[in-house]
Amino acid sequence: MKRATGLGNKADMDLARLAQDFASALVVADGRRPIAHNQRTGLQFQPGIGPHSESRTIELVVNEMRAAHPQRYSEVILGVPYPAQPRQKCDIVFHLNGGRLFVEAKLLRLLGDNGKPNDNMLMHILSPYPPHRSAVTDCNKLRKSGFNGRTAILIFGYSYPEWPLEPAIEAFEVIARHGGRVGERYTALFGDLCHPIHARGATFVWEVS
Repeated sequence: MKRATGLGNKADMDLARLAQDFASALVVADGRRPIAHNQRTGLQFQPGIGPHSESRTIELVVNEMRAAHPQRYSEVILGVPYPAQPRQKCDIVFHLNGGRLFVEAKLLRLLGDNGKPNDNMLMHILSPYPPHRSAVTDCNKLRKSGFNGRTAILIFGYSYPEWPLEPAIEAFEVIARHGGRVGERYTALFGDLCHPIHARGATFVWEVS
């Protein structure tokens, strides 16, 4: 179901395990066949975790991570304010091995519930402009955050035959590594999801230097 890459010291193993645990918990959450609704029309999407919003998916996945590994994820906080910009919130804070890991998470979903391309999604990952609040600009926010702990960026996404994740992830790394902002990539694959469009994908984690 999943595969993690990138193992080294204990800090590296924390990130690899995070990628694995997030992917596993996403599959468990999907198995509950949650129903999302179109925010504009209120219409019901097809069952599965795939159509859910980024924030709701993170919430569902973190709940399953807590349930599966209560000791490891007993202290997880969502929406933690940035020290110098309290109106801005860091998505997830994990307490791991006595230290804190501050994580910004981004959803990469290139197709909609109907299988049509989501043309604005790459901006959500690759835009260099702060108002777009992309994965790239999240790296800059984390570097300047002043958080007392390690920081990381997590991208989770769905892969499709004609729209694989790898080109977008490689493009993100090229931009984010300009100036040495992210480290090694840790990857965990997932599949066999119940949604007919959002059926497989991967979780990617990088430490932000």
